[in-house]
Amino acid sequence: MSGHESAPGEVMDGRLVLLGNAIVDLVMRVPALPERGGDIVSTDTTLTTGGGFNVLTAARRLGLPAVYAGAHGTGPFGDRVRADLAREGMEMVLAPMGEEDTGFCVAFVDGGGERTFATSLGAEARLTEAHATSVLAALRPGDMVQISGYGLAYPVNGPVLASLVARLPEHIRVFLDPGPLADQIPEEVLAPVLERCDWVSCNQREGRLLTGREDAQEAAAALAARLGSRTGVLLRADADGCWLVPPGGEALHIPGRRVTAVDSNGAGDAHTGAFLALLGHGLDPGTAVRGANAAAAFAVTRHGPATGPALGELLDFLDGEPLAARLSSALGR
Repeated sequence: MSGHESAPGEVMDGRLVLLGNAIVDLVMRVPALPERGGDIVSTDTTLTTGGGFNVLTAARRLGLPAVYAGAHGTGPFGDRVRADLAREGMEMVLAPMGEEDTGFCVAFVDGGGERTFATSLGAEARLTEAHATSVLAALRPGDMVQISGYGLAYPVNGPVLASLVARLPEHIRVFLDPGPLADQIPEEVLAPVLERCDWVSCNQREGRLLTGREDAQEAAAALAARLGSRTGVLLRADADGCWLVPPGGEALHIPGRRVTAVDSNGAGDAHTGAFLALLGHGLDPGTAVRGANAAAAFAVTRHGPATGPALGELLDFLDGEPLAARLSSALGR
């Protein structure tokens, strides 16, 4: 485990490199999920790029250079992913795979803003050892690597990613979001990734899957104890905020923000991307979490999965709070 931690005020000269999956989301807004065997008419349907793209977008909009290092296919979905990455000013490491298209996800967003997914895998789930070699060669000193539990749970990607993460240079900081499939990741894949992680960020359900603890504070503390003193933990509790356990520290509650949620799709990604961006700009973890809480609250007030705020939007949302001055100073506005 690298244990690299930026000192207060230290600005990381690096990028966010995503080892996750950028796929296409078919988002359908419905009053409620239909009963089994039933049907329901969507009130609105959109096609957007999602998955790990949401994390990259959230970080990029707050000024952190972002790189997509996952696989992508040849076809209309792959074309859309590449176009959206280019539009947001993001680089790609790997060339398109010619055998198949990028995968997609159907996301149902109900009247309460909650989302339910069904995913069809594509080229993004077909990583090879040659891909891993290309990613390792593309990394630079100071880069931060983000990895998702989705990829670790895929039968092909999991072993490749676990091996890749174990070979990352010491100067690379590693961030894991175990995701909804946390309990489906084989232990031989998950263990070496957890061993190398500098930070793990999960929601309350994922924290329960990893620790067996229902209470958010207890789950955060138990996960930190499992990971060891050189790894930090974020346990996101939606509107209740986030439990932060700095490396070697105690669980600290960072309050959330009460807003009227219209779409929770991508809120966790907005939180993760903002946290990484603010750490990359040299802010301490506590301030970065406060900024990430605000970014996630902003995101749920907007429709769509990639709704993390730009710096100006985040500062306007904070409306003169002391945190706004901290962020403005650190991010150079």
